[in-house]
Amino acid sequence: MAGGRPVRRRGHGPLDVFLEQQPSSARSIWVAQLELGGNAPFIVFEDADLDKAVDGAMVAKMRNMGEACTAANRFFVHRSVAEEFGRRLAERMGALVVGPGTREGVDVGPLIDRTGRGKVEELVADAVERGARVLVGGRTPEGPGCFYPPTVLAGVDPASRLMGTEIFGPVAAILTFDDEDEVVSRANDTPWGLVGYVFTEGLDRALRVSERLEVGMVGLNTGLVSNPAAPFGGIKQSGLGREGGRVGLDEFLEYQYLAVPVG
Repeated sequence: MAGGRPVRRRGHGPLDVFLEQQPSSARSIWVAQLELGGNAPFIVFEDADLDKAVDGAMVAKMRNMGEACTAANRFFVHRSVAEEFGRRLAERMGALVVGPGTREGVDVGPLIDRTGRGKVEELVADAVERGARVLVGGRTPEGPGCFYPPTVLAGVDPASRLMGTEIFGPVAAILTFDDEDEVVSRANDTPWGLVGYVFTEGLDRALRVSERLEVGMVGLNTGLVSNPAAPFGGIKQSGLGREGGRVGLDEFLEYQYLAVPVG
């Protein structure tokens, strides 16, 4: 408490870290604004512009080597275009040069540490054991550093471990779907709800699916949702409150109602 007023706290990080801090925080009143991660679905419908979809996937997946709360994790691609989308994405991701950021010509650098890389290795191995096909990457390079190659997996089993957690690495897991109701249900089948990505040329479908997704933000035909003028945040286990824009400022304000008699 500060001067008898509730303390306001803003936090970014994993859900488990916040849960560990809850007991000590419960001894006083404080207002939390939390961003606790995500498991973003990336949906590509049969009428999508595949060039736009692949461009969006490169941004949504590979920004910061996939170590971002907004990173696309689960790629739901309509069965009729899944093979072509996977081929194009694998070609683009496979062309990226991995190495130290100080080296000329390098596109992407290392993961945060060996623990983070080990998690990615385990998730990919589990998916492959369950029948996923490696279209590109999937093998840890030899030598020093915590590098891991951009990886595309196709035919991923929905029961794979990487479908239920933040990957936090350069791995795109592709699953196929056949209709709108199916993909919305599967996209929402997660405790997280930060962001979703939808690629379609149909405006009606774009708006309809966006409204049905249980997320705080939606990227329509774009892989970049972050904007300092827009409210950033999620629902479900992805956090509380918003930051950015006027809504973000409101999070740090207290409203006072003044009743005045008239007459």
